[in-house]
Amino acid sequence: MSDQNDDAVPVTPRRMPKAPIEEIGGRKLKPSTLMMGHGYDPVLSEGSLKPPIFLTSTFAFEDAAAGKRHFEGITGKRPGGADGLVYSRFNGPNQEILEDRLSIWDEAEDALVFSSGMSAIATVLLTNVNQGDVVVHSGPLYAATETLINKILGRFGVTFLDFPAGASPDEVSALLEQAKTQAAENGGKVAIIYLESPANPTNALVDIEGVTNARNTVFGEDGAPPIAIDNTFLGPLWQQPLKHGADIVIYSLTKYVGGHSDLVAGGVLGSKAHMDPIRAIRNTIGTICDPNTAWMLMRSLETLELRMTRAGENAEKVCAFLRDHPKVEGLGYLGFISDASQQDIYDRHCSGAGSTFSVFIKGGEAQAFAFLDALKIAKLAVSLGGTETLASLPAAMTHLSVPDDRRAALGITDNLVRISIGVEDPDDLIADFEQALKTV
Repeated sequence: MSDQNDDAVPVTPRRMPKAPIEEIGGRKLKPSTLMMGHGYDPVLSEGSLKPPIFLTSTFAFEDAAAGKRHFEGITGKRPGGADGLVYSRFNGPNQEILEDRLSIWDEAEDALVFSSGMSAIATVLLTNVNQGDVVVHSGPLYAATETLINKILGRFGVTFLDFPAGASPDEVSALLEQAKTQAAENGGKVAIIYLESPANPTNALVDIEGVTNARNTVFGEDGAPPIAIDNTFLGPLWQQPLKHGADIVIYSLTKYVGGHSDLVAGGVLGSKAHMDPIRAIRNTIGTICDPNTAWMLMRSLETLELRMTRAGENAEKVCAFLRDHPKVEGLGYLGFISDASQQDIYDRHCSGAGSTFSVFIKGGEAQAFAFLDALKIAKLAVSLGGTETLASLPAAMTHLSVPDDRRAALGITDNLVRISIGVEDPDDLIADFEQALKTV
């Protein structure tokens, strides 16, 4: 650090000597602009244009009183977490700058980052669930999420009820009433309503507003369980669930936010009231994102809008080709919705169709394997949201652990191929899919 005058503000990497620029001439700056520097002042780090990577595990306190004050926040005696840097299991400069920027997209009051999407999901559930409680969730979910809710939490006396992604508000209300009864019998409560929309891998949409209204009708304002939603498939560019009634938004930052298939991380956003207890659990079990990954995510946020926009445009062109192909029997793409109720949800909740979709190859597993094995540009891999196009067969890969009867009920068939479109030339991608379909 540069030499400071005795009367200068003590320099720590998280403090801003001046308020960050959020508007110019009365114009509120857009997220894509704020991603270039929000939450960071180069003056605090020797003029470095980009934040350095702070690999330190622990931070020195200005004085003993500051140490006490920080630990009051860490231990929950005072809400909001520490107001200074303490220890990298709790906070760090890179993580805090990332959290500031991440919250901008969803207009969230607060954000937390985690070591993976599943560590984010697990921390949210552990924060809200106790023995005897009931979890209500939409289906299908990411397979590891279902395993966590149905099997792991079940070992500790937690039960669950689920409804299909396209369920009506009346159907959700009936299930919530059933969950209240079940929870009372177990000596617990309905702990959380957990959604995933669009659903993985069918792309079925959940009516967030409808679930919120059903929740409020059944529980009223007092004691209502929070609504958490995995927004990985569309967020934060194409869907912002906090604006439609959700309380907690969860991301696998590995996907679109990271966007380069070179990191693993998770994020949770919402009000400070919901984030404070989640932060306390994260402090205890140590599921925070590491500083190097946080730095890489800040890099990726700068191009998030560009990457997602290009991928979305590519997906629309590719799906227009696939929709009428004789060896394709259906598409799960939000740009071509045939169901009126799903279209209504899309119109109310979404600003774009995304770039991840499902394509149903005529035939079964053998035909789907032939298609996947013939791809040349698209990579056979199970993630999504990267700059490269990826394809996989969920029934044989990501959802293989889901029981056969449940997979069938959720529409995860042996011929459902999940595709995540990247930023390549769309005509090249179409040529690749065309030659691969010839092998089916």
